[in-house]
Amino acid sequence: MTAKIKPSQGSPYARILGVGGYRPTRVVGNDEILKHIDSSDEWIRSRSGIATRHWAGPEETVAMMSVEASGKAIAAAGIDPAQIDAVIVSTVSHFKQTPAIATEIADRVGAGKPAAFDISAGCAGFGYGLTLAKGLIVEGSAEYALVIGVERLSDLTDLEDRATAFLFGDGAGAVVVGPAQEPAIGPTVWGSEGDKAEAIKQTESWEIYRGRTDVSDVRYPAITQEGQAVFRWAVFEMAKVAQEALDRAGVRADDLDVFIPHQANMRIIDSMVKTLGLPEHVTVARDVATTGNTSAASIPLAMERLLATGQAKSGDTALVIG
Repeated sequence: MTAKIKPSQGSPYARILGVGGYRPTRVVGNDEILKHIDSSDEWIRSRSGIATRHWAGPEETVAMMSVEASGKAIAAAGIDPAQIDAVIVSTVSHFKQTPAIATEIADRVGAGKPAAFDISAGCAGFGYGLTLAKGLIVEGSAEYALVIGVERLSDLTDLEDRATAFLFGDGAGAVVVGPAQEPAIGPTVWGSEGDKAEAIKQTESWEIYRGRTDVSDVRYPAITQEGQAVFRWAVFEMAKVAQEALDRAGVRADDLDVFIPHQANMRIIDSMVKTLGLPEHVTVARDVATTGNTSAASIPLAMERLLATGQAKSGDTALVIG
């Protein structure tokens, strides 16, 4: 049952109308990470390109960060929050199964009673949400949609895991998607590879706590990954998907103004740029250096920073991949 019915004929196309981001106030340098693992600042920077990341404080919840980012995106779009017909939140770090955090965010931004739901697609989550929003607008189920990528990955970081302790950060990015009269969000190439489920995963299910009265011997679940396997897959397979997206859109690498990949690792980003043969004039998002890997939040946060610093502008042609 829908709580809000707004008849619409749909729109020929959809576009991003506004972008907003929120980074927690606490900045964590590599020196703090090195208190927990046997490594060095040079090793962390050479392996990942990460110098600092933001970690959320107790009051900087998934909802709070999302509301802050969404407010900026709505203001940039120049619409009334009440015009929003759908709120889509991508996250893997909201720990309540229900209600969807999207419903709380929708209420707090003043969107009324729109469709509101969460999706879990990890680092690809923002792309999934953007594609869903585009479909809703073109099909006519929504006139405006709010898409949010948000994570508190510090809650899922094992500070003693040398392979991942330095990678993750927290933050939220949001965009408002609305109708357009000409193509502005291109075709999506997406999929999954369940046979590689062991490459990036949560160490334990929350089920380990069920029925226990003493959990002192239970290690808190965290995100872990097989670093080399993930690196090889990202460099070669993601580049193929990126090229397929360009081909479907009828866009050449030379036509691009901006490249905004998921901010996982600087080495992965640099390798993709080389594999895709991107020319020097293409601006490449490298937000990972000071924000870390924020999973579903990384692309909209990188997008927001490029716009805020003038490295990208409205109307630029961008390739986005998670």
